[in-house]
Order: sequence, then C-alpha cells, then structure tokens
Amino acid sequence: MSYQPLLMSYEQAAQLRQYVNTNSLIGLSIKEEIDALEAYMPIGIEIPGHGEAGGYEHNRHKQNYIHLDLAGRLYLITEDKRYLDYATTMLVEYAKVYKHRELNISRDSNKPGRLFHQTLNENMWMLYSSCAYSCIRHQLTEQQQQLIENDLFKVMLEMFVETYAENFDIIHNHGLWSVASAGICAYAINDQATVDKAIYGLKGDSVSGGFIAQLTQLFSPDGYYMEGPYYHRFSLRPIFLFAETIERRQPEIGIYQLKDEVIKTTAYAVMSTAFPNGTLPALNDSSRTMDIKDLGILLATNICFDRYEKNETLLAMAKHQGHVWVHNTGATLSNALQDNTEVPNFNWGSLSLSDGAEGECGGVTILRHRDAQADDSMALLWYGQHGSDAKLHSALDHGHFDGLHLSLFNNNQEFINDYGYGRWVNIEPKFGGRYIPENKSYCKQTIAHNTVVIDQTSQNQGSTAIAQQHFGEQHFTLMDNDSLQAMSAYARDYYPGVDQQRTVIMAELEGFEKPLIIDLFRMISDEEHSYDYPVHYNGQIIRTDFDYEANKSLNTLGDAFGYQHLWNLGQGKIEKSSLTTWLMGNTYYSLISSANENSEFIFARTGANDPDFNLRNEPMFILRQKAANHLFANVYETHGYFNEAVEASLNARGLVESVEVLHSDDNVSVVMIHLSNEKQLTVCVNNQVGVTAETKSNVAINGDQITWTGPVAIL
Repeated sequence: MSYQPLLMSYEQAAQLRQYVNTNSLIGLSIKEEIDALEAYMPIGIEIPGHGEAGGYEHNRHKQNYIHLDLAGRLYLITEDKRYLDYATTMLVEYAKVYKHRELNISRDSNKPGRLFHQTLNENMWMLYSSCAYSCIRHQLTEQQQQLIENDLFKVMLEMFVETYAENFDIIHNHGLWSVASAGICAYAINDQATVDKAIYGLKGDSVSGGFIAQLTQLFSPDGYYMEGPYYHRFSLRPIFLFAETIERRQPEIGIYQLKDEVIKTTAYAVMSTAFPNGTLPALNDSSRTMDIKDLGILLATNICFDRYEKNETLLAMAKHQGHVWVHNTGATLSNALQDNTEVPNFNWGSLSLSDGAEGECGGVTILRHRDAQADDSMALLWYGQHGSDAKLHSALDHGHFDGLHLSLFNNNQEFINDYGYGRWVNIEPKFGGRYIPENKSYCKQTIAHNTVVIDQTSQNQGSTAIAQQHFGEQHFTLMDNDSLQAMSAYARDYYPGVDQQRTVIMAELEGFEKPLIIDLFRMISDEEHSYDYPVHYNGQIIRTDFDYEANKSLNTLGDAFGYQHLWNLGQGKIEKSSLTTWLMGNTYYSLISSANENSEFIFARTGANDPDFNLRNEPMFILRQKAANHLFANVYETHGYFNEAVEASLNARGLVESVEVLHSDDNVSVVMIHLSNEKQLTVCVNNQVGVTAETKSNVAINGDQITWTGPVAIL
C-alpha cells in the first residue's frame, strides 16, 4: 500500500501489537487508551448542535475527536474491527452535516467555527480527526473517502486557509494550531498544495507565515515562549504532531534540524521550568495544577528521546508521567525505562531562559538544589516581557503585571506561590469555561503576586499597552557553586520614577535543614512611596514575634488594583525585625524580615467583592513600608517536622532570629542575619551593573572594612 497513516506505519503498528496485555509502560498505556475508548463507545455516536464554550455540545465534540483519534490508532494496533466501524461511522456522520452547519456564535472576538465557538477548538478537532482518518482510510470504500474528504475536510480547510486567511499566517500559539491542523489534514487527503501553505505560509516565503515561520519566530533563542509555560506546553502538541508527520512524509525538509534543533530547544525550555513535583510555574494566565503529564509535554518527552537524545532526564520525566505515547517512540522510551528502573527524579538543574525574539527582553532564572535526602529545593525569579501576545484579539492578553515575581519550593510543595489564573475550564454552569471577571480585577494585578506593589497600584498602571513597552533586565546569576547560588534582576520604570532590583540567594549552610533563601528587594526612588511586599502562602500561622490586632469586622484593603478583593484580617506595627512562622503540610516555614520605623505587617485573605464566589479563599500577608530608597531584606527558613497522626512536632522554631540591613546603595547591599546560637551571617551583594566573578567590593560599616569578590558573598 502506497498510502500510509500519518504518525505510524502499518509495520510499526504491527510491532506495537506485541505490547498489548503486557505490564510494560507501553503495554499499560495501550490498556489505558483501550479502556477509555471502551468506556466511551457504548454512549453511542452523537453529533450535537451549537452550544456555549464549555457547555455540553462543546465537550461532546471534544470527546468525539479524542475518542475518534483513539479508535483510529487502536484499530491499527489491535485490528479490532469494532474500532474501525466506530471511527468510520463517526467520520461519516460528521461529513453528512458539517457543510450544512451555520457558523457558531462567537463568545469573544475570535472567529467562530461550525462546531465550536472559536476556530482554535475546530482546528484541534480537524487535527485529531485527520489523524484518525489516515489510520482507517485504506479500509474505506471510495464513496466513503469522497464523502469525508469533500464534505468535511475540504470544507474545513477552505474555512481555515481561505475564509480566515488573515489569521492563518499569524505568528502565535493559535497560529501554530491553525497551520499544523491544516497541514496534517492536507497530508491525510493528499492535498500537497495546502500542505505547502501550512509549512511555508500563504506567500510561500517561510517568513510571513507557516510552520517554519512559527518555529523560527515564536520563541526566544533559549526556546522560551512569552505567554509562559501554561500556554507554551499547549503549543507543543501541534509542533510535535506536525513535525512528526512532516518527517515521515517529507524527510528532505529536515524539520527536526531546523534552526539548530529549535523544536528540541523549545521543548526543553518548558520542561525545565517545572517544579520538582511536575507542576508548571503559574506565570501569566496559568493553572496552578497544570503539570508535565500534559499531552504536549508527553509527546515532547517521547519524540525528543527517540529523535534527539536518549538522556536520563527524559527517562526521569517519563517515569514521573507514568504513561507514554502509544506510538513507536513511546515503545522506545518504555523499553529504555524498563532497563533503568532506578532513575532518580528529573532534575534540569539551575538555569536562565531569555525572553524575546533575540533574547533581549529579560527572562526567567531558576535555582535548584538537591540535598542528601534527595529533596529538591527550587527558587524561580521572573523578569521577562509582559506575557501578552494579542495579535488575534484582546482575549489573548494573557499577561500579568508581575515583574520580579518569586516562587519557592521544597519538601514537594510550592510554599511561596503565585495565585495563577482565574478561569473555570470547560465547566458549563461556571462561566462557560472562560476567564472569570476577577481574572482581570485580581489575578492579573501585581498584588496577586509575590512582588512589591508601589502606592497600592499595579505595575505599568495595570495597562497592557504600557506594560508591553517594558521588560526586566538580568543583573547576574551565580550557579557554579551548589552550596551558594544567586540570581538578580532589575525592573526599571515599571512605576514612574522608581527602579527595582531583586536579588535572591539560595545558600546551603551548616546547621540548616534546607537551603536558606535570602531575598533582597531594593526600591530606588528620589521620592517617598508606600511599598507593599506581599507573600502568598498556604497553611496555618503558628507564631509571630510581634504584636498584632485581629479585626473583628472585615474591610477591604483598597478599592482598586486587586486590593478590593482582599479582606483585611489584622495588622501590627514593626520596629526593627519581624518573624512569622506557618505550618504547611508537615513542614514549618519562617519568614524573617528587616524593618524601618513605622513598618506595618498586614494579614489578608482573598474573597472580598466576589459575589459569584469565583476566587479561592487563600491567605497572604503584606509587609508595608513608607520610604524613598528602601531595601526589603527577607529570609525564608524551612525547618522542623509535624505529624498530627503520631502527635510529633520537631524543631518548630528555626535558627534565624532577626535580619538587619547594615548598608544599601547603588554599589552594594550588606545585610546581617542574627541566629539563635548567637552567631551572625553577613550577606553581601554587589549592585553595580556589569558585576562579574572577578569584581572586588569594599565597604566601610561602623569602622569595619568588609571586602569580597564576585556578585555575592556570605561571610
């Protein structure tokens, strides 16, 4: 047979047959997919009409294409004629009605399809249905082929490539789905002219549009995607499915080698941002629960292992995922993992990823540390460009106002976290799967993130247009010494007349159970402002070393920029230093903060002015300071153990007692950390642009000369 399925050959499908009913990872993955299909088929085939986003009709069409794809692939592998009949009937039924359907009603400014309210979902339907069709085409009659190709797929291609031509070439996450789905569909029906448009763009120049333009223009040199990991992982599905199809049909293009293996680079970029428990950082509009088990990352893990390099990190990713793609690449990965069952948890190490087409727009830096107990600690500092790529319509403004945001992780939990997005995904009665109003009024605002808010207003005035003119600037990274790592970045003019510098140090020190996190957040201004340093945590407050008053009646912390959604639970005055300890899971965490006179500590909780109860009720506290130039010197200490079941509590009090700022200016910052054993740690940072490992620093404090070499030292 000259015609071959798009993603596996008949011979490869036959080879996969040997794994059916085996206990290997590929065998178990095949069983999971068979079980899913067997559970769905008895529901019967239904082609519903129009419905709202996230509604019954939307979800039924979505489940139809998911199980149609399963039926096609599983027929090739198992040769079960029931799967062939099911896939054939579903494609024929869609073909009978599709071209007669009116366009759906768009729920935003995105173009509608005939099945879904936006073309993105229709692109996904076409991509998966085309893959299924390619698996069974050789078993269909010529009449069935003509009906499916002429009345379904060609009608869809005309809408996407011609009717919506202005969106087909857009360089964007949605544009990736558009060209990939069109190209895969065109391959499935042997329409090479449309394949060429999908690969090279409508003009055929590989610059103004098409898959090659997407790959060469959408990502930074380090592979980072401006909208953040949540949307980045979504782009991996069309990238890898289309690339694999191109490699099989037109290997002469060399798609996997394009632009110094950009496909591998961008896959590794999103994988390497993951927390040690597999969840992805909630940068910009992002779910707090999305993780590396996502299908896009699963595809990337399998194909990168097979096409690029068989490394231990990808093996560890697959072990965590607990599933492989039912495909020859999945079998390769499964067999390799079976030969290396002792592979440790994945670890991408400490790294920096640049943002912007030329890497010119800041980025994200991650520090990682694995201790003797194999526990991973991670600190993430984000300082890239505003994550809005609103080329298609305003609803694609996924950016948050969170420059210099910090997230911290250890003991298998993110203990200083980002709120993430506000969205009810595919939940029919709760805003139809769309972003909730509070996503704009709270989740995007600066106070919803662990970064300083000035004068109770958001960065860049909460304006996307202004934010798109600014991006962060890396100051330095220090990653060569596992016991002392650091990262530092600037955010200049995010607030008029104020520059900000954040330096985060991860230090493995004798006597401490986990690496100490030292966060030095410097505010640079000629005029006095009110500075709020928010900390988002989960858990129970255990103790403080200062007095505060809990409020008997609740008021909000403000009227705008997210403060209207925060209940003021209580507050206290701080004079020199403050200590707050909370319990999260089995672990105690303490935040020890420096203070000036008239510093204020505020306990707060989300949920105010939320009539539909959309926001999660989560605690936070705020360190408030009025000053011009100011340094927030904060230390995060992980300590102790708590187990309610056996009534055990150990080391509920940490070693750090207080923090004191000794000196801070444009040249250096020096902070002293006082410990309970009467010892002190002196933390030194060089603030000068261009600092290197050879830079020598010298400062006189109280008659003593303090000297060090490099950007950071702990004395």
